[in-house]
Amino acid sequence: MAQHVAGPEIERLIQLLARLPGLGPRSARRAALHLIKKRDTLLNPLSDAMRIANERIVVCSSCGNVDTSDPCTICRDHKRDPSILVVVEDVSDLWALERSGAVSAKYHVLGGVLSPLDGVRPEHLNLDRLVARASETGVTEVILALNATVDGQTTAHYITELLAHLPVKVTKLAHGVPVGGELDYLDEGTLSAAIRQRTSF
Repeated sequence: MAQHVAGPEIERLIQLLARLPGLGPRSARRAALHLIKKRDTLLNPLSDAMRIANERIVVCSSCGNVDTSDPCTICRDHKRDPSILVVVEDVSDLWALERSGAVSAKYHVLGGVLSPLDGVRPEHLNLDRLVARASETGVTEVILALNATVDGQTTAHYITELLAHLPVKVTKLAHGVPVGGELDYLDEGTLSAAIRQRTSF
């Protein structure tokens, strides 16, 4: 059985770091040790930044993005094309598309995808707000930038049916996104190609 090598406060730090994506127990121990060694230049500023973020982060009531203001920075950006609405599963997908610089439009975060096995039904997703936004004057296209998984494609079909009565073009990402792939793990070039080569759904 593994022995604890530090006090409960440090062990708690390690356990919390190990819950982060991409960090296992060993990586979490290395990260914790690095933070402890750089307490003045890294641990204290990180602690302050996390406290402030926790106090100020809100979910945008318009698109579902996370920011420190509502509406969020993207929704307030008047340089974006208001006629295009990009639908994503999660905020991480929104950030991935923004890193690619492939599209300068408005976004809509669903907060997940339909998944009967996991008990995720339409009422659990941000779908009513999507229909309302797609109905707004000036919106001409809805891009379904959902992950190429079974649940992602099921959700895309469901949304297509939801929006069928509206005078908007519904498109999906094209080449570049592999079946079973997730947007957050793709490189910027692949995402750019997928946006440029989108097709009707």
